[in-house]
Amino acid sequence: MFTKRFGIEIEFTGITRAKAAEVTAAFLNGTVESTHDYYDTYKISAPDGRTWKLMSDASIDCRRKEYGRVVSATREYSVELVSPILTYQEDIKDLQELVRRLRKAQAFTNASCGIHIHLDGADHTPRSIRNYINIIASKNDLFYKALQIAPERMSYCKKMDSLLVEKINRRKPKTMEAIENLWYEGYSESTSRHYHSSRYHFLNLHSFFTGNQTVELRGFNSELHAGKIRSYIVLALALNHQALTQKCASAKKPQIENEKFAMRTYLNRIGFIGEEFANCREHLTANLGGSAAWRFRAA
Repeated sequence: MFTKRFGIEIEFTGITRAKAAEVTAAFLNGTVESTHDYYDTYKISAPDGRTWKLMSDASIDCRRKEYGRVVSATREYSVELVSPILTYQEDIKDLQELVRRLRKAQAFTNASCGIHIHLDGADHTPRSIRNYINIIASKNDLFYKALQIAPERMSYCKKMDSLLVEKINRRKPKTMEAIENLWYEGYSESTSRHYHSSRYHFLNLHSFFTGNQTVELRGFNSELHAGKIRSYIVLALALNHQALTQKCASAKKPQIENEKFAMRTYLNRIGFIGEEFANCREHLTANLGGSAAWRFRAA
């Protein structure tokens, strides 16, 4: 699952985009270009030829610290870090270190900030996309509780549309065109619109159908904790791998007597095995009730 390429968007505030660009360029040994476009983007060109971006995002509640207090700030403090195409094995350590340096520079997040992870969709088929929809639908409640998605962000990462899930499983579409038609069914706006309403779900396929060929997972509160960000990336890669490799997936929600145990066993099943992912398992089960070791209290 770690061979798949991905990109990440991390929203934060606390420092200006100019400061964030300065920190990013210093870490990457890159050069900064200010574009003065609609998003007031700063582009950092790294020596390896890849470009990182620091952009404005209208959904961020801008704040900064002043004499130990958090106060309102101007739109210059709206920051979204947009990575280039990354791979886990080659880039995760550098991404984590960059996050640590931004945090050290006084960047922080609040309930308005989110993390979005884009996964390479080139190998997906109608079967795997149906799997993806069903996997997310069956685990919606568990994921939302485990990830503690902020109420302020729910309109930007809604749960899987139950009507879409019902139609996907009743009609069993065999082509991408048929799945795309079901995805957009019921929306009156043009499907070519970048900020199409269908994109604001935990699983966003609008980016997949409109030429980018990426599957986006939006259900993460923003963090500048390097370990939690790694956990989110591993979860995204594992879900993507499950969708690609599983013969079929059910949208039925399992009966859960013990949330923490259910999440731990599910994570083990999709690849979080061994000491290497102990911290990931800990982060992703920390907000769930119950025992990770025993399914039933009597045991």
